[in-house]
Amino acid sequence: MTYSFETRRRRTFAIISHPDAGKTTLTEKLLLFSGAIQIAGSVKARKATRHATSDWMEIEKQRGISVASSVMQMVYRDHVINLLDTPGHKDFSEDTYRVLTAVDSALMVIDAANGVEAQTRRLIEVCRQRDTPIITFVNKMDREVRDPLDILDEVERELGMPCVPMTWPVGQGKTFGGIINLRTQTMTVFESGSDRRSQDFETIALDDRATLEKRFGHDFQTAMDAIELACGASPEFDEKAFLEGKQTPVFFGSGVNNFGVMEVLDALVDLAPPPQNRTSSLAVNKAPVIRTVHPKDPFFSGVVFKVQANMDPSHRDRIAFVRMCSGKYTPGLKLKVMRTAKELRPTSVVTFMSQRREAVEEAYAGDIVGFTTHGGVQLGDTITDGSVNLQFTGLPFFAPELFQTVVLRNPLRTKQLQQGLAQLGEEGAIQVFRPEVGGNMLLGAVGQLQFEVVQHRLKGEYDADIKLEGSQYTGARWITADTPAELRAFCEAYPMRMARDAANTLAYLCTSPYDVRLAQERFPKIHFHPLREHAGLALHNAG
Repeated sequence: MTYSFETRRRRTFAIISHPDAGKTTLTEKLLLFSGAIQIAGSVKARKATRHATSDWMEIEKQRGISVASSVMQMVYRDHVINLLDTPGHKDFSEDTYRVLTAVDSALMVIDAANGVEAQTRRLIEVCRQRDTPIITFVNKMDREVRDPLDILDEVERELGMPCVPMTWPVGQGKTFGGIINLRTQTMTVFESGSDRRSQDFETIALDDRATLEKRFGHDFQTAMDAIELACGASPEFDEKAFLEGKQTPVFFGSGVNNFGVMEVLDALVDLAPPPQNRTSSLAVNKAPVIRTVHPKDPFFSGVVFKVQANMDPSHRDRIAFVRMCSGKYTPGLKLKVMRTAKELRPTSVVTFMSQRREAVEEAYAGDIVGFTTHGGVQLGDTITDGSVNLQFTGLPFFAPELFQTVVLRNPLRTKQLQQGLAQLGEEGAIQVFRPEVGGNMLLGAVGQLQFEVVQHRLKGEYDADIKLEGSQYTGARWITADTPAELRAFCEAYPMRMARDAANTLAYLCTSPYDVRLAQERFPKIHFHPLREHAGLALHNAG
């Protein structure tokens, strides 16, 4: 059946790493090697007109960092590869977390000089919670780096899973000679240069030992000894263990020099899984009923894991990024937002080649499609063709730890500010809280850089110039109650502490951890939630 054939061709994965490990550069090179783009932009060349294809936001071009997840689709070896580039900066971990709910595997990039860094650890935790299969790429082997065996040992400790080397470096830094491919039993010879393609690199069979020893001498012998040690300490590659997130294949290379990239691209096709089953829930007589949605199910279903406003500033549009979970999309298909039971009528439906969008002719489970809308869609929304009743679960919102008060410099721009905050709040760029008893809007963030990005975007995209002032609040908890009467009593007791977020969910603002404890003692039937799943909290609009 077409569904089965098409979904088996799909690979949907995210690239994750600590900042500066070379993730965005590797993203560019994967696109280059698949033929999706003709020239790779350098992320570091901030003053140049050419920037990394996946970094489109103005602030990203100025700083040379990724602060928004971007989506790209490419075709390689007759497989449709959906690649999601995530922000490496810890301040945007929420965006990355949500992206990881939309993929079937992850490609982890590690800087060979620094090993596993703090942000990588956080992302690994997320992958481990979901048993996401991880392919590891150790980058920057053309620099002075740590011993490959040390890196493998650290990755094993940090991931809590065995590493299985698929390629191995010969030398490093100035003496970096290339990589040995253990799958093909060949050595690919390294040459520097960012314009080289896979066919430009010389390949020598490992059987030709005399040639390799003559050309690479001690480095080659050291590499072969290290391979023997590494393979002796590592298990054989086990597809089942990899797919269950219990083993990671490891590749070495230099992304900036296009070296070792083709091996990773091949691994994504050969090893990474096609679209997987998804869990949904449905309230039947107020009791949740769990349903498994299979990629080959004939009905269209998908989940909104990202909303991005103003990708095209001249059109003021908003794009809902939808991970398709089942069925087939063709133009004109009727769509329904399950949360509101309203029909979704997008002005266009596109797939992404970063900034370039192409109209969708057909899309299948595993694909990421963008619905251009003017509202009515939120993060975590389930979209179907209306023939089924279900709600996908698992898209989290974390209680912010930093708060700032919004002060508009020009009161005549109030309408623009409200529109901007509403859209950026729905997008998940920041959490926006509207106090129930008046007063200025509050912004809640996981990291400081989120405030800077939102301030920059409000001015650039909405012409709303704001200053941010300190706030007394240090936390928020979403609240639910056993009965509407209990909720009303609580709200009346703490009127100045109540606020609603972008999804209109009720939250209690606190100035210290003791606030929650005292409120809990006083109102034992009120429940305080540090995490909100999109499907909503019972009674959140009660009272």
